[in-house]
Amino acid sequence: MVRGALLLVVATLIAPSAATAQTIPFVDTEDATLSEVDVGEGRIHPVMSFDLRNGDYARGAYDDDDAGLGRVPVHASLGGALVLNRGRSGAGALFLVGQSSNGFHAPRADERASPRVWYESNSIISLAWRPSSGLTAAIAYAVKASPNGIAPTTHEASATFLYSGEDAVGRLKPRFAMTRRTQGQGGFYTIGRIAPSLALTQREDGPTLAVPVTGGIGWRGFYAADSGNRAYASGGLSLAQPVRIGSAKATLQAEILALFRDDRLRRLDAPAGTTATLVPYATVSIAMAW
Repeated sequence: MVRGALLLVVATLIAPSAATAQTIPFVDTEDATLSEVDVGEGRIHPVMSFDLRNGDYARGAYDDDDAGLGRVPVHASLGGALVLNRGRSGAGALFLVGQSSNGFHAPRADERASPRVWYESNSIISLAWRPSSGLTAAIAYAVKASPNGIAPTTHEASATFLYSGEDAVGRLKPRFAMTRRTQGQGGFYTIGRIAPSLALTQREDGPTLAVPVTGGIGWRGFYAADSGNRAYASGGLSLAQPVRIGSAKATLQAEILALFRDDRLRRLDAPAGTTATLVPYATVSIAMAW
């Protein structure tokens, strides 16, 4: 009996330990909203993503690609997070997070500077803090540029929040961000979002259906000089499926949204983009994290 107990202890000590599941906060380069990404153990966590869209709309407004299938843009992102400090439970509490997202499309006639296909490069750096389980806050600074010169470079400073606790409010995954443009067109921007989700199977690696609902307001000429206050809202469905790609924790996602703009915001898109009140907006993406 003693011998059996000793063998059990030895086997436990030499057996490989299971990887610790954890998440890192991640800040979107476009609107500074926070999300969570599943990663493995360790302190350094690279994240890559690729997406294909039927257009490019930033905060409800035309952003160099009108909705349609004429010039379907591709975006590639590379970033990651560094765990700076852990709490008493061993979970990450303080993070340095960064990302660069780059957009490519078939260039328009007025996009003449080389490289013509590379129309967007947005980079963001942030310091994120988890003061308690489910609550994340971050401050972020973004630089947005057009390598082909189609748009001027702008800088933005943001404060952003996410709650994903194990209660009724946390299941809605509410998030909120406030942005001040520090270089380029001025103004102030606020965004709020919920994304309640439902697992479609009992499997941990099964598909998840979410219902993202977003509302945003650009204040005091944020969208354009003398544009005043302009608002938009969007809602739709998002289907996510975890997949295995080598050692990465990967997710394949398809999302379709209905984008609603107020009269002042939709008219701002003329003449390059549609002035429709309702715009269909679809994205297919894959994200990988380590």
